[in-house]
Amino acid sequence: QVQLVESGGGLVQAGGSLRLSCAASGRTFSSYSVGWFRQAPGKEREFVAAIGWSDANTYYANSVKGRFTISRDNAKSTVYLQMNSLKPEDTALYHCAARTLFTTMEEAEYDYWGQGTQVTVSS
Repeated sequence: QVQLVESGGGLVQAGGSLRLSCAASGRTFSSYSVGWFRQAPGKEREFVAAIGWSDANTYYANSVKGRFTISRDNAKSTVYLQMNSLKPEDTALYHCAARTLFTTMEEAEYDYWGQGTQVTVSS
């Protein structure tokens, strides 16, 4: 079992930055791939970014490419999502999720989920 806790969300103006954290406890975190997903009100949850267990492989949704950066610190069992140049359309509840084996953008492939952290971007 892996427990995930997100933090770092908040209210920010358009053009601003936030850094989300996903802290894990439980089994060896370094063997897990981690993804970030988000869900805006009235919309389906969507993929944002993912990182492999060795952080050599990273993936991004087209909508955030060039603005968001995913990284991990296995010594701290934490994955980060640095979000720059935020836009009002980035407003959503952001979840991190973990799985063993290969990295994927498919949310159904993830086994463990956090409760989420709210990001609100004002125009």
